[in-house]
Amino acid sequence: MAREGRTERLDTATLILDVAERLVQVRGFNGFSYADVAAELKLTKAAVHYHFAGKSELGEALITRYAAHFTEDLAAIEARTTDASARLDAYADLYLGVLRAERMCLCGMMAAEYPTLPAPMQATVLRFFDDNESWLTDVLRQGLERGDLEFSGSPVEMALMIVGGLEGAMLVARPFGDISRFQAAATQLLAVLKPVSRNAEGSPNAAGGTPRAPVPG
Repeated sequence: MAREGRTERLDTATLILDVAERLVQVRGFNGFSYADVAAELKLTKAAVHYHFAGKSELGEALITRYAAHFTEDLAAIEARTTDASARLDAYADLYLGVLRAERMCLCGMMAAEYPTLPAPMQATVLRFFDDNESWLTDVLRQGLERGDLEFSGSPVEMALMIVGGLEGAMLVARPFGDISRFQAAATQLLAVLKPVSRNAEGSPNAAGGTPRAPVPG
């Protein structure tokens, strides 16, 4: 009986997180209340407070879970391909999937409200972006070393550009309700990191391009 009760509590907590996550991704963290969650799940507000004492605790739990899922997605990308360019494309597709569901990045929405968030939530949001930028930096560094990618500037700077560019592209595409705007921006953002294709004789590809020196070694 004790185990069944614990499972029921965990299931209810998960449902609360699911509803709250969607509300944040659509309205923002300050755009919903416990009353909204309770009404959708046909619970009392006291029942929501039972699982998450305050909105700050709920917010931290949301970010932590979202970040964990994102980390799993990044691990899946790594398992699928070793090519840095393909990994970057797959990374952008994670954002595209969120946009297709008519939502925004949870942490992107919270970043827009950052000054109004409790300190513990602010720290968790920063950690999410730090972790993403760290993963991208590793991909970019390895891609540069292997010749999968070509760019000026440091891998750290390029990682910052990618995260900022994708988050911004989502934000601008949203009011238009046009996913193609995001896709166009993401494609051009990542295109500047890819080497110019060359044929066997070492001349530019048929589409044109500037010859570049061979990679040393």
